[in-house]
Amino acid sequence: IQWTDGILGLISFDAGAISDPVLVRGDGQFLYTLASVVDDVDFKINDFVVYPSHGVGQIVDEEVQNVAGFELKLYVLTFDKDKMTLKVPKNKVESTGMRKLSSPNPIGKALQVISGKAKVKRAMWSRRAQDYEQKINSGELIQIAEVVRDLHRNDEQREQSYSERQLYEAALERLTREIAAVDGVGEKRAQEKVD
Repeated sequence: IQWTDGILGLISFDAGAISDPVLVRGDGQFLYTLASVVDDVDFKINDFVVYPSHGVGQIVDEEVQNVAGFELKLYVLTFDKDKMTLKVPKNKVESTGMRKLSSPNPIGKALQVISGKAKVKRAMWSRRAQDYEQKINSGELIQIAEVVRDLHRNDEQREQSYSERQLYEAALERLTREIAAVDGVGEKRAQEKVD
């Protein structure tokens, strides 16, 4: 988008790189309101979605709130297992990483990743823990499956430390919740699929 400003001259920017900007003059006057191209992603009430830092949730409502004089459209998500409600601005869906549930194909790939050989780096545990935490919070099914694969312990292997077990259980829970939601089964059945 470009225009000629009376003082600054030619102004241009990539409209796809911003989300619902409002340009305001120094005296508080609004200059331009530009609508984002991907403003309303295709989510509906009752859709299950994945919010990266919380896992699988369900959209239960859409709200409009006035914040500082601006109308803000929100999705209302619930995470029943965590007894939590989250409100996500519609124009921030893409930047938060909120996405639809995976299709059966990526789930099949995630299950293949789990059945593969663990790839444990020879770094300090604190660094590996950060990497695992980052993968879990990415919300990406394959990365979560990698954490499950790498931290899984068989009966003949050494026991996990407390922090390893916490990360493993968090990744396993995220993975099984998404599989359960996609397959329309309970978490117990999804857990059996993962095992």
